[in-house]
Amino acid sequence: MSQRRELQQHRESLGEIREIMNSMKTLAYMESRKLERYIEAQQAVVTGIETAAADLLHSYPGMLPPASGKPVRAWLVIGSERGFCGDFNQQLLAQLQEQLAGPVAGIADGDAAGDLILVVGQKLQSLLQDDPRLVVAVEGASMAEDLASLLQQLVPHLRELQGAHPGLELRALYHSGKGDVVVKPVLPPFVGLAQTGVLNNIPPLLNLSPPVVLGGLAEHYLFALMFQMLYASLHAENHQRLIHMEGAVKHLDERAAELLRQGNVLRQEEITEEIEVILLNAANLGGCCPEQERLQRQMP
Repeated sequence: MSQRRELQQHRESLGEIREIMNSMKTLAYMESRKLERYIEAQQAVVTGIETAAADLLHSYPGMLPPASGKPVRAWLVIGSERGFCGDFNQQLLAQLQEQLAGPVAGIADGDAAGDLILVVGQKLQSLLQDDPRLVVAVEGASMAEDLASLLQQLVPHLRELQGAHPGLELRALYHSGKGDVVVKPVLPPFVGLAQTGVLNNIPPLLNLSPPVVLGGLAEHYLFALMFQMLYASLHAENHQRLIHMEGAVKHLDERAAELLRQGNVLRQEEITEEIEVILLNAANLGGCCPEQERLQRQMP
């Protein structure tokens, strides 16, 4: 009986865990659907700014600063703040290692020794906390409403790095909406866009000088691009969490079904033992009845 009770208690505990994980799965699904709307709108903003900047650079070439000989490279890696999202952070770590062409943990050789790493998300930070190239680590976002405050924490660090390293090249590593790890150039902005502008013999009519207009576009572009990357990363994180939770819930259901089967087997064994005891007692009682009847007949 005690073993069957232990199985029952274990099954009840698994049921409580399943309810928690199912709630997490539901929240991840709701967050993913909400982020899908944000991503579409934010991508339209980024595309619009890129189109305007490309046309401006095509009409007024030579405004982008020349590339320096060997600029300092910085890598902004957008990981997760929470867990239960599979190998989300491990994929970023593998891509970062590939980009650096050297080991992520420890001192790298060659050009990678001058690289700097900026990390978003505590789970990813825990994987890189011993790396000497890690210069900035900020908390990640758990929901879309947290992204604005996250960006407010991150922007001062980027400005500080730009001031300390003129000509800084910043690239971002993040999960796209499709789940792939994307490497996106961030700084300097608009590199390579001059060749994509619309061919127009009449340049756009500007009320400000072209460099001032380009600088204003660059500021808006960086904020829009950062939001777009953060939205995409958080969406991919919730999508992987949804898949992870579905697998966990399925495993718990299978385990609970197995415990129920084992409990039923034990209950059947207990019932069988009880029946055997009843039959044995009945047989013992049945063996005494003839003798009792003989004694009763002999009595006067």
